[in-house]
Parts: sequence; C-alpha cells; structure tokens
Amino acid sequence: MQKAGKVYRIEPAERVKSVEEYYFSRKLKEVAEMNVKGRDVINLGVGSPDLPPLPAAIEALRSEVLKSDAHGYQPYVGIKELRQGYSAWYKAWYGVGTDYETEVLPLIGSKEGVIHVSLAFLNPGDGVLTPNPGYPTYTSASKLVGARILPYELKASNGWYPDFAELEGMNLEGVKLMWVNYPNMPTGADARMELFEQLVDFGRRHGIVIVNDNPYSFILNDNPLSILSVAGAKDVCIELNSLSKSHSMAGWRMAMLISNAEFVQWVLKVKSNMDSGQFKPMQLAAVEALKAPKAWYDEQNRIYGSRRVLACMIMDALGCTYDVHQVGMFLWGRLPEGAEGSAAFADRILYGANVFITPGMVFGSCGERYVRISLCCREELLKEALRRINEVVEK
Repeated sequence: MQKAGKVYRIEPAERVKSVEEYYFSRKLKEVAEMNVKGRDVINLGVGSPDLPPLPAAIEALRSEVLKSDAHGYQPYVGIKELRQGYSAWYKAWYGVGTDYETEVLPLIGSKEGVIHVSLAFLNPGDGVLTPNPGYPTYTSASKLVGARILPYELKASNGWYPDFAELEGMNLEGVKLMWVNYPNMPTGADARMELFEQLVDFGRRHGIVIVNDNPYSFILNDNPLSILSVAGAKDVCIELNSLSKSHSMAGWRMAMLISNAEFVQWVLKVKSNMDSGQFKPMQLAAVEALKAPKAWYDEQNRIYGSRRVLACMIMDALGCTYDVHQVGMFLWGRLPEGAEGSAAFADRILYGANVFITPGMVFGSCGERYVRISLCCREELLKEALRRINEVVEK
C-alpha cells in the first residue's frame, strides 16, 4: 500500500533508456515550429516521395474501399493475391524465384520488419553487425532487444562497401546477424553482384544471417539487384523490400520479407503477435502497383534525375564534394575542409537559409563529415533552396 504523502517515481524499462527519440521525429517538430512562426522551411531532409503512385493503384484503392466486405481483419500473412504479386515482381525484376506460400511475408513497412527480424533472431547478448554510416534503426532495434552491437565501418575509399579483411579480423564469436543495405542509404553506393557474393560467402562460413534492406534499387538505377539472386543465398539471407520508394507509397506501409520458409516462419511468429494484418483495399492496390511497366519507372527516374542536377548545384553552393555515380533518392556530400561538424553545418543552413538538410552524424560516426539532401522535393522548391543557400554562403 502506498504510504500517505509519498509519491513514487515510475521508471521506464531499461530498453527505453538505451535509445533516443528518432532524430527526424525530433527535428521535424522543430521545423514545424519554425513554419508556424512563418519561416517557410524547405525540407530537403526526409526521403518521403512526393510523386503519386501508379494511377491503377489509386483506382483499385478507391473501388475496393467501397465494398462491404473490405473492412475486416485480414490474414497475418497477407492475402494470396499480394503474396503472388510480390513473388511475380521479384521474378520479373530481380530474376529471383520464390514460393509465395512459404517464402514471402508482407510487412507493414520494412522499418517494422527490422524490429521483427531482430526479435526473431537475436537473444540478449547476441552479436549483431551494423553499418557505420547506416540506417539508425538497425542499431536502435538491436539495442531494444538487448543485442551486442558491433559496428563495421563503411569508407569512401572502399566505395562504401564492407571491408571484408577487417570483418574477418573481428571477434565474431556469438555474432548472429549482419545488417547490410544496398543500394546504400545514406551514401548512394550501388549494389554489385560481386559484393552480394562476398556477403553470402561470409554469412555461410560464419553462420551469420545476412539481412539486406533493399528499398532503393529502382531509384536512379538501371539494374535492380537482389542478394537472393546469388546461388544458395536463401539458406543464410533475408531481404527486406518496400513499395515506399520504388512506387511512391511511403504512407501506405506496404513492404515484404523474402527468405527461406523456416526463417519466414520464425519472423511470422513475432509479427502475428504484433499486428493484425493490413487493410485489404491497400493490399489489392499494391497488387496493381506491382504491375507498373518499365515506362512508369522510367518517368519517375526522369523526374528524380532532373532534381538531382539541382541537388548537385546545392552541394556545389555548400562547398561539398560528392560522387556523381550515386543511386537512390538522396545525394550524399562531404563537407568542405575546415567546416564545422555536420550537425552545426546543417543547423547553420536551417536557421540561416530556412532549408533543412540532414547532417551525416545521424547515420553514425563515419557520417560526421557529410550531409545528405533528399530528392523528394519539387524542382521549383529546389531552385528556391539553392537561391536561399547562395544568399547565406555569399555573406
């Protein structure tokens, strides 16, 4: 019984203390407050596609939502049509055959898939290899499940690929999982079959599950690749993929996990205890989106290509250097020599020019001397951002 007058302090679980609120969650609140004050900030920070999905997908959603049987709970594994659609899409674009009954698991976003995989494979104390720089969720999800995090460095001098000599020299005892992300975010490094072959070999020899997070393979990239196209990859690999970037459906939360039947079943055990399926009309709309012809992807990339020209001009104005061969929907640039740290650099542009760019430190210590610009912004706004930044840097 509580003693009279005594107030007890409630503490969160230790796992909550191990992570911070997501950077973009915090920073976008600040940007919103600036806009309320009339600052009219141009957001070049977040990769939220502003282009519309395939018209047939929107029409499917509109027509299906009117049906009386559309609003109930759906299967935890998704409807058959969606699993078949994902399977056909992988075969058509990646050359990877899958059994839609056992090897394909729809997800409510690939970010959610990161925590599902972490819960399914990692016990407290298990080792997990996470890229630096890399998507922050790989590290935060690992912390939440109590895993032992072993960052591995990605360096510009190595094309932002893992250094396998360094990996082999690490103490890999107890390491169970390795996160990779190619085409890479934030660096824009493209996938290569040779890289995937090395990763599969590394995973097989050390008993480490390789998880490739693959949402960027269609953006400004002529050759979409999957790690699962390597012979024997399904034995040791999982691939996450998403319609968020490739099909401009970020808010729809339509994604998938592809692997061998046993791995899929393990993840399903976690997932089925965490959600209750996806809205059927959205699943059927995603089926239509997956039928997009090459011409539709080409038009998306024509627009992104024009935007990247302007993003390069912004990087030039900032004095940053960058690799012109990057793929994906961002541009990653190195700060000029003598510049302040990436957070201070980005804040100077935010407060001085009312333009939000992402500091590279968000992605790890190896991103500290970099900034990232999103291509999810109309050309007229990119031109205005360039004008504002030129005014700031010329003062």
